[in-house]
Amino acid sequence: MPDHFISADEEHIRREKSRARELRNSQWWKRKRSTGICYYCGGKFKADELTMDHLIPVVRGGKSVAGNVVPACKDCNSKKKYSLPTEWEEYLSSLKKEE
Repeated sequence: MPDHFISADEEHIRREKSRARELRNSQWWKRKRSTGICYYCGGKFKADELTMDHLIPVVRGGKSVAGNVVPACKDCNSKKKYSLPTEWEEYLSSLKKEE
């Protein structure tokens, strides 16, 4: 990962990854994921095929709280990586222009 993406220290990352593990076991997350809809592409998936994605990535200072995590298919989550929401929107817009 390029250094310019890193803004969070190791302690923040460790703490938020731990919180994410706890959040994944919550009833709130299980209900959120049970819709089977990827936040990014809108595709329909089995609940266990969706991953937890941080809108603002933990490595960029994001937190593992309900307002910052969304269900995402593995493909979208992998493509988004450490992008901020605005960067991800720019990427999606560029794809539409190519079509």
